[in-house]
Amino acid sequence: MYGQKKCKIDVILGDIVEQEVDAIVNAANSSLLGGGGVDGAIHRAAGPQLLEECRTLDGCPTGEARMTRAYRLPAKWVIHTVGPVWNGGSAGEDMLLESAYMNSLRLAGEYGLRSIAFPGISIGAYGFPVERASVIAAGAVSRFLETGSTLTDIRLVCFNEIAYSTYSMAVDELFRK
Repeated sequence: MYGQKKCKIDVILGDIVEQEVDAIVNAANSSLLGGGGVDGAIHRAAGPQLLEECRTLDGCPTGEARMTRAYRLPAKWVIHTVGPVWNGGSAGEDMLLESAYMNSLRLAGEYGLRSIAFPGISIGAYGFPVERASVIAAGAVSRFLETGSTLTDIRLVCFNEIAYSTYSMAVDELFRK
């Protein structure tokens, strides 16, 4: 039991665009206008209306989050967050990554969402070490749930076996004691 309600936390090996949840999180770039990796996959799956709505948001600074409709995705909403580019760890990357998770979770809470799916923010092209990112992600989820939440289903969706095993270990360390 975390916070005021029980919340299921799962680590999944799969594709973020296939998640049937209230919101999926997009590991976006600061323009919010699409890109490669998760961002490109979400924009392609959602259709051109997502890009049109993103154009109205005027971007998003690193560590913050914005929300749009999900259009052709099975989710209802897309929460766009910008994770940090890894620069060796001395440029505030840990704090910015934690902020990206926390601000996404807060936005889900503000809208009363019950389920959310995250990709591994910053672990692809942005080069954040997967071991370090997994601990930050699990810790942010844990701290957020301590504050009370409407969320009952949080998924960490991993795109490969390495991310899956690493995120699974981090979640197990915090939540399966």
